[in-house]
Amino acid sequence: MGAVKGKRVPRAVREQQMMDAAVATFARRGYRAASMDEIAELAGVSKPLVYLYLNSKEELFSAVIRRESAALVEAVTAAVEPDVAADRQLWSGLKGFFAHTAEHPDGWAVLHQQARTQGEPFVREVAVMRAEIADFVTGLISAAAQEAGCDGELAEREVASLAHALVGAAESLAEWANVSPDTDTDGAGERERPSAQETAATLMNFAWAGLGRLMGGERWAPGGPGPDGEPGADAAAS
Repeated sequence: MGAVKGKRVPRAVREQQMMDAAVATFARRGYRAASMDEIAELAGVSKPLVYLYLNSKEELFSAVIRRESAALVEAVTAAVEPDVAADRQLWSGLKGFFAHTAEHPDGWAVLHQQARTQGEPFVREVAVMRAEIADFVTGLISAAAQEAGCDGELAEREVASLAHALVGAAESLAEWANVSPDTDTDGAGERERPSAQETAATLMNFAWAGLGRLMGGERWAPGGPGPDGEPGADAAAS
């Protein structure tokens, strides 16, 4: 009798294996240094098969960015608790963001460290993902303003700028939180990696307290608020 042939791996499964290998390789080696040979070896396939499925290194990197971007956006939007107060929605979305980036550090490294430094078309791919998350956060802040009864006092442009500032802060905090626990950023020694809940709480304490005051009608100005939000007398005299 002839040898029993191995079960053929479905194309979708094989592509998933190659994409997983690509994410790990790009995160560890960087886009320029990563080779298709390394990716093929890690995926357990031949290099010609990688080219057959994914055409080129550039197209593979773009596909990786799109996959990791979609997964991150899905994690954030799925984590938000519906039909609760706006601050609770933002809190749950932040937890989803930090949990996903912590659970998928290679994917986050590709998005935040690699793709944004390699020029077009990769920067554009990440910009699409970032804009989608910023639009989502803009909606949450708009809902918070409506809850507070001050939606007419916050211009659409101001709400959007607050959302982009919050997204940028979350990205920076995720980068810090995902540093290896035994490699502190200042070289001082070991530190414990914060949980997603702790990191989300840090950002809520930083951002939401200020948003709450803003929605309560308070405005910051040098030297303290004056009439119509202008600087106070002590600031004007300085």
